[in-house]
Amino acid sequence: MTDSNTSSSRDYRSSAVRAIQIERDAIEALEHRINGDFTRACDIIMACKGRVVVTGMGKSGHIGNKIAATLASTGTPSFFVHPGEASHGDLGMITPQDVVIAISNSGSTSEVVTILPLIRRMGAPLISMTGNPESLLAKEAAANLDVSVASEACPLGLAPTSSTTATLVMGDALAVALLEARGFSAEDFAFSHPGGRLGRRLLLRVSDIMHSGDKVPKVLETTTLSGALLEITRKGLGMTTVVNDSGELTGIFTDGDLRRTLDKSVDVHTTNIDQVMTRNGKTIQADQLAADALNIMEELKINALPVTDSEGNLVGAINMHDLLRAGVI
Repeated sequence: MTDSNTSSSRDYRSSAVRAIQIERDAIEALEHRINGDFTRACDIIMACKGRVVVTGMGKSGHIGNKIAATLASTGTPSFFVHPGEASHGDLGMITPQDVVIAISNSGSTSEVVTILPLIRRMGAPLISMTGNPESLLAKEAAANLDVSVASEACPLGLAPTSSTTATLVMGDALAVALLEARGFSAEDFAFSHPGGRLGRRLLLRVSDIMHSGDKVPKVLETTTLSGALLEITRKGLGMTTVVNDSGELTGIFTDGDLRRTLDKSVDVHTTNIDQVMTRNGKTIQADQLAADALNIMEELKINALPVTDSEGNLVGAINMHDLLRAGVI
């Protein structure tokens, strides 16, 4: 029984490794097909006044969906249209200002071929991704991206494996080339992903999550240490800002300052806060990224920051818990 199990495990591994090697070879072959047709496809999409419409049937359709999503999230507006549904009304989603990317490994998928005359009549430029450069689809296209493979990873040569991988990688190559040509930035990417951690780090401002108004812990320089401690407790940020009679920020008093003060046996009822506060402490401006606040806190090993406007006036306060709740951490 043990020998049988061991043999079976070895067979699983050899099959998996063979599949990976075949698909790796299929990907490597694509490098030599980044040619004039690829450049032409990029130029066509860059000149597009509408959107890129991706279509494909079966497994090609699944890959097309992913390619459309990748294009859309990297600066090229795009969506997927099922070719079968296109023949029953969804063709109305395509306009002459759009570019169509049609995917078919054989280049002769009937549902795709059926809508080619209509796309041609409409005047929308056609880019094909096929495994057969001599196919009808490839010849109809203004640019054909060759995604042919020597063999499928499936030993029967039936299940789309290497061919779908090659198509997916070619789609990624197209998206990245367009991304760089557009000068698409990390902040642009964040606008397409506002719900993700990257989006929050690149879009969220300190002003969006800071405490303001009466929620900002604040005491005068003449306030006693005991009075400052009451303010810290009331506001719950683990610190209080300190201002002068003109309302200008002159210092900050934190839990860390309290520990250092108590080590000196200071009388909390008679000592004014300006005698024990930290002067010229680090601040952050309200229009800065929340991620900047996190970087400052981590670098200085502190848990809170006063927030100022461009004139240096105190407008709020932010602490590590605020960043955690906002998903910046």
